[in-house]
Amino acid sequence: MKNSKADYHIPVLLKPSVDGLNVHPGGVYIDLTFGGGGHSAEILKRLGSKGKLFAFDQDLDAQKNAFEDKRFKLINANFRFVAQFMKAEGIDKVDGILGDFGVSSHQFDEAERGFSTRFDAKLDMRMNQSQKLTAAEIINNYPEEELRDLFYKYGELRNAPVLARMIVDEREKKEIQTSGELKELLWPRLFRGRENKILAQVFQAIRIEVNQEIEVLKELLLQTEDLLKPGGRLSLISYHSLEDRLVKRYIRNGMFEGEPERDIYGRFYVPFKKVGKMIKASAQEIKQNPRARSARLRIGERLADEK
Repeated sequence: MKNSKADYHIPVLLKPSVDGLNVHPGGVYIDLTFGGGGHSAEILKRLGSKGKLFAFDQDLDAQKNAFEDKRFKLINANFRFVAQFMKAEGIDKVDGILGDFGVSSHQFDEAERGFSTRFDAKLDMRMNQSQKLTAAEIINNYPEEELRDLFYKYGELRNAPVLARMIVDEREKKEIQTSGELKELLWPRLFRGRENKILAQVFQAIRIEVNQEIEVLKELLLQTEDLLKPGGRLSLISYHSLEDRLVKRYIRNGMFEGEPERDIYGRFYVPFKKVGKMIKASAQEIKQNPRARSARLRIGERLADEK
């Protein structure tokens, strides 16, 4: 097994997230978000010779970090297709699924990818660089009401109407091509002292739309009930409230909205049980890796089906 690039992505909540999988030496596991391979490397340390780990990453850059290990396979695909690929591999059930959602350190630090507010780069933000939809397409072509709605929904921005109107007014004069141009346009109308935070929320909203992150997460969660063996574990790290809320509700109720339907005796079935409390990064980890500050880890265990 070769080492991944140390600077590609620092694995967040490494020990608690892999501990949460309760790895069995001969088990089959999935790392949904391979990145620099930090979580995968830790899982492989705990697997025996008969264990198996499948990892997913749609970013071609991550393929450079693949391990040379007969127990390991890296699949260049979005994890929304996890069940389809497992079926193709002849895998019916697995023992654990780990996901570290959000943008990798590598993606944030590569200026040309356009994820960070720190750089002036083309408006891109694609995790899968072969897809057509980019941030520039959204900023320059979405109707004003759609821009407003995505800033409300994915950025949780109260001043969404103002931001949407400013973008539409500006693009009527000239196309907005770079993150620097977008930042320069919005900065004067952001709340004083909170400019960087609000700008990060704007970029988050655009990125989520570009990559369909909420829809992809929902699709993934709905597949886990059938993929996991009874006793199998979900160990999922989220970075913003929209993701964390979905993960929390799904582990608790097996659904994203409402409550499970009860029978005439008041009983109800849910596919998972919560394991422990939500886990945050320690002060020491945040000092070493500031991006761990917003991380939230939730663990669920697959219950046996009702007979």
